[in-house]
Amino acid sequence: MSIPKIHLHNPQYLLYLLLTLFLLQSCSVKKTVYFNDLPADSIRLLRASTAFTDPTIQQDDILNITVQTSDPASAAISNQATPVQAVGASSASNVGNQLISGYLVDKNGYINITLLGDIYVKGLTTFQAREKITNLAKKYYNDPNVLVRFANFKVTILGEVTRPATYSLPNEKVTILDAMGLAGDMTIYGRRDNVLLARDHDGQKELVRLNLNDSKLFSSPYFYLKQNDVIYVEPGKGKAAMNNASRTQTFALIGSFLSLLVVVFTRIN
Repeated sequence: MSIPKIHLHNPQYLLYLLLTLFLLQSCSVKKTVYFNDLPADSIRLLRASTAFTDPTIQQDDILNITVQTSDPASAAISNQATPVQAVGASSASNVGNQLISGYLVDKNGYINITLLGDIYVKGLTTFQAREKITNLAKKYYNDPNVLVRFANFKVTILGEVTRPATYSLPNEKVTILDAMGLAGDMTIYGRRDNVLLARDHDGQKELVRLNLNDSKLFSSPYFYLKQNDVIYVEPGKGKAAMNNASRTQTFALIGSFLSLLVVVFTRIN
């Protein structure tokens, strides 16, 4: 069986080769662009974008609760939160264990506030918990104002991102794009079309794949994150190719060095 010869001086062949390389490059760039299904220079109103729903309080959450009254001294007894050890990062340069002052939700869903006693808050939003604590505080204080928010709203971002870590956030309204920004965005090797999101839901792990190349992400119920969500960005084929190329180069250098040793040894003898 004869193998057809390739004539590099053939203009048609060179045109075909250049066109192939251009198409491959275009496909590679398209895979690294967020929401590449949106036409360039266009304005689109996403009427079906998902609505934000307040996260609910779960076991092991840490709540920052403050009771405010006209007499701060009288409310001080109920504002004695206990420092709780937590893992997270408040910024890219502050990663590790942190002491967070707040009220830990125990395994039964209760918090304990001095004077107010044990309060069941599991399954409530911070607004609902605020109303419940306010009604209890009215028994001891005149016109109390209660503030409730998450002290350890955290998400974990792993894989092909610039700064993988667990991040503690002051804001409850966090999107997957916010998380990518916290982690310094994906690397050029991250797969934007197959991002894994792991979420705790009623005692079970809920796993879902998200496509950040598709604008339908804005209407996904997973666009907004919940506390303790884990995001994993897997590497694409480009990362494997880079590793293979690096190994090939290393083996080539080792082979050249061994060949040089053989030549030197042969000439010495």
